[in-house]
Amino acid sequence: MAIFSVKRTERSCFFKKWALCFFLIFLTSIHLLAQDTTVAVLPKDTLPAESVSIIDTSVQKPLTPQEVKKRVKIVTAVNIVGYTAILAYLNQAWYANYPRSPFHFFNDNAEWLQVDKVGHMYSAYIESRASAELWRWAGVSRNTRIWLGGLSGVAYQSIIEILDGFSAEWGFSWGDFAANIVGSGIFIGQEFAWDDQRIKIKFSTHRINYVNPQLEKRADELFGSSTAQRYLKDYNAQTYWASVNLKSFFPKSKLPPWLAVAFGYGADGMFGATENVGHDAEGNINFYRPDIKRYRQWYFAPDVDFTKIKTNSKTIRFLLTVLSAFKFPTPALEFSNGKFKVVAIHF
Repeated sequence: MAIFSVKRTERSCFFKKWALCFFLIFLTSIHLLAQDTTVAVLPKDTLPAESVSIIDTSVQKPLTPQEVKKRVKIVTAVNIVGYTAILAYLNQAWYANYPRSPFHFFNDNAEWLQVDKVGHMYSAYIESRASAELWRWAGVSRNTRIWLGGLSGVAYQSIIEILDGFSAEWGFSWGDFAANIVGSGIFIGQEFAWDDQRIKIKFSTHRINYVNPQLEKRADELFGSSTAQRYLKDYNAQTYWASVNLKSFFPKSKLPPWLAVAFGYGADGMFGATENVGHDAEGNINFYRPDIKRYRQWYFAPDVDFTKIKTNSKTIRFLLTVLSAFKFPTPALEFSNGKFKVVAIHF
């Protein structure tokens, strides 16, 4: 998404990321709260060859065709009503405040050292996971579940890109669109290859105290002053991870099933989209710190795969599923500015 002003940066990140995260939790919670549903049992010899199409994997009992049809209607309604509500909210809270324009494009690929692009990939991946779990609960066939769930991530994100394309303040970003496809593609590819997400895309962040009053003021203008806003919008504080479950790749080992290793990417020193220079509404420079280096950060750290922790509690299962979207805080090895360093605890 293009960043033309401080005000625009603050509101766009907050409203859009918050709304999509809320929708993700909404989807996931409905699936998990429905997992304990009692279903009718069919004799095993009456199951079709692709038995996964009518199996409720949470209780390992087959569903009748009537139950599958009912659940499909429920999931369809949840997706349509839920996402329509989110779009209506975004239109009222954000797009309605800015002038419309003919559809156009904007190239923002050079902004924020591409941390925002990795964020798009993460969002599409997580939304694909959540949607696919709903379709799994509905009892649809394996291929249908993967494609419907996987393409949902692209759809959810790209509809917003289209809305941006009709807003005078933004434009359709091919970079964002490509990142959305990559995120959903990561989910789809793993499902077809392994029937599992052996490599989960995760997110971590923390509140940065910039100490210097000038930098703190600039951060307030760019990312917001509240902790919640900073968590969602401060690209300097965000890290995106590829968390690899070790047991899934070495099934005969004695490794605990929840143990993972994660590879992370982030960046720091960013006080503007492409440079550390800010302008006021009249175009005058009101922030000038080109002396602050903008740089990329690469991480390696142990992690926990919460989805592999077994529990019979519906509430705990819900919490573990939500937590699986985030990196567990651990020590980490960071590579940046040509040097390695150890971080005691990285959030």
